[in-house]
Amino acid sequence: MNQTSVCPRFEKGMRIVSKRWAGLIIHQLLEGPQRFCTIESALQISGRLLSERLKDLEHEGIVKRNVYPETPVRIEYSLTDKGCALAPVFREMEKWTSAWIELDEEPAADPLTK
Repeated sequence: MNQTSVCPRFEKGMRIVSKRWAGLIIHQLLEGPQRFCTIESALQISGRLLSERLKDLEHEGIVKRNVYPETPVRIEYSLTDKGCALAPVFREMEKWTSAWIELDEEPAADPLTK
């Protein structure tokens, strides 16, 4: 593969997973299928933003929305094969952050959530 065919794909992949909250949603779903409220409470993300990101990731073929015709209707989100293929990337990122990233004593507030 030459450099010109790899670079645009790499850039697009980075844009997808680095979009605000997308990486954390993918990381959360690596644990298995989850309901919207479980993801929302685990990540402390607004419902509106979570819904938007899940739709983005579904559009990219990374997340699958499963609707179960129960009463009440149950909806779960899971990773597709394409999403599961990111697992080794996220595991290596976990190793890298453990080795190289120091946390501040007091976690800084996310300026984007205000």
